[in-house]
Amino acid sequence: MAESANSIHNSGQKKLAGKVAIITGGASGIGEETARLFAHHGARMVVIADIQDDLGIQVAASIGSHRCSYVRCDVTDEDQVKNLVDSTVNAHGQLDIMFSNAGILSPSDQTILDLDFSAYDRLLAVNARGTAACVKHAARSMVERRVRGSIVCTASVSASHGGLRRTDYVMSKHAVKGLMRAASAQLGAHGVRVNCVSPSGLTTPLTRAAHAAMETKELQKQYAQSSRLKGVFLTPKHVADAVLFLACGDSEFVTGHDLVVDGCFDGV
Repeated sequence: MAESANSIHNSGQKKLAGKVAIITGGASGIGEETARLFAHHGARMVVIADIQDDLGIQVAASIGSHRCSYVRCDVTDEDQVKNLVDSTVNAHGQLDIMFSNAGILSPSDQTILDLDFSAYDRLLAVNARGTAACVKHAARSMVERRVRGSIVCTASVSASHGGLRRTDYVMSKHAVKGLMRAASAQLGAHGVRVNCVSPSGLTTPLTRAAHAAMETKELQKQYAQSSRLKGVFLTPKHVADAVLFLACGDSEFVTGHDLVVDGCFDGV
């Protein structure tokens, strides 16, 4: 009995055994943390896609070439996204999980009165259009090969709230949530699940760069003010755990869902 229970325990620890996953924006922050977690849970191959070549190569090497690889991919270029999916399937036989996580922030506050449309176009091209390209080509592969796959997109609490600044970012994350709802309805007939994860503010290389004048601890405290849950700071690991849940069999009957990881958000 003890041996049987131990086998069950061990299998439970490998929630992605044999799975092949792509993570865009996987060279740092939430993407990097998720890549490490997927590998820990037995994914056969985790393909990190990013435009941060040095970081991506370093992360893949640290996880191990037998378990993780890096591919340069700019998600604003649909051909690159298609090639990313095709090369993954050609090398590893199929694609089980797409975590569409690549995203950016504008360099300015982007209030509606001072909206810079060149920055707006760039941000929407990555956050909204790029996510749509990832969902499209991952879904096509899964449907064609009859893979009951999981697609997870990084949205944000901004997908459900307004904001005093970063108008373009708020708009882009509303678009991601709308994409998830449409895609989940359309792909359910094929057994493909589509969900998104919506964190509140947290410190990552992206957000630290956007608040360069602030120390990391100061930024953490600022973000913590918007959550009712006290005594803990949101980290990339918390978000990665939520992504793992949506990617694995634990959420087998969950689709069209926005999983908020926000400590009961109370701010704008």
